[in-house]
Amino acid sequence: MTMAIQSPNTADNSSAKEPVTEEASAIVRMARMLWADKFALCAAIFLILVIILAIIGPTLLNELATKQNLRGRNLAPFDFSREWFMWLGADALGRPLWPRIIVATQNTIMVAAGAVFISAVVGTLLGLIAGFSSQRTSQIIMRLADVIMSFPSLLVAVIVLYILGSSILNLMLVLSITRIPVYLRTTRAEVMEIRSRMFVQAARVMGASSKRILFRHILPVVLPTLTTLATLDFAYVMLAESALSFLGIGIQPPEITWGLMISQGRQYLTNAWWLSFWPGLAIILTTLSLNLLSNWLRIALDPVQRWRLEMKGPKNG
Repeated sequence: MTMAIQSPNTADNSSAKEPVTEEASAIVRMARMLWADKFALCAAIFLILVIILAIIGPTLLNELATKQNLRGRNLAPFDFSREWFMWLGADALGRPLWPRIIVATQNTIMVAAGAVFISAVVGTLLGLIAGFSSQRTSQIIMRLADVIMSFPSLLVAVIVLYILGSSILNLMLVLSITRIPVYLRTTRAEVMEIRSRMFVQAARVMGASSKRILFRHILPVVLPTLTTLATLDFAYVMLAESALSFLGIGIQPPEITWGLMISQGRQYLTNAWWLSFWPGLAIILTTLSLNLLSNWLRIALDPVQRWRLEMKGPKNG
């Protein structure tokens, strides 16, 4: 009698643990594939470090980053007899470059992350609608995307920022608007290819609504492609923000980004190259890491190509 009462509970507990076990095994498998690709692993570690610096950097080093010392204008780097925060040199106002680069990380990453998030969400939703709705609705959405793409993105950003003014929010919105068509077109192409598959037709026959089919059956299939695209697009948006700041219409002082630091140091390139070199190096390393991680995600999230990474990892058993 006791066994009869406990057995259903035991079955329920075991069935409840199955999804957790599958999720844990998927995480372990992804970790093994990341460990097998040393370039992607180094890129992920570097990006995690950048995110940590972006979160805690301004709190810890904001005072050092804004402290001026006119007697130490354009100090050269690699003089280890000075304080540690002066090891990378100082700018034209005597402010140490090392703390300024760390503090600038937050604004640089925040603008890029916000622009990518907004453009990815809006573009994906519009792409789902365009790929699954009627021909007329799809044509209207795609023509709007064509209008946005017909203008050079940087030119649009220059004009809008000149009219509205330079701020983090305006810069984020402008860059996100120019990138929406990229996600829209990608999502629409994926949806139009997936909508004719058997599992979508079966869900339709069983009476599932269009909303449920889109978000329950189609979106999970499209997400790996969008995740890879967003990782790669993050680097593009960060470079676009740096270019706008370099032109003087991006983030304005007292706020600071890597692009603004390059812009402020360009007039001293002949006698103080380090003013633009260090923030430029930060942009290069971050962009390279994002590209490496994007390439790894493209393979790791694709069931057809995933075996390439699994073959490199440690053997089970």
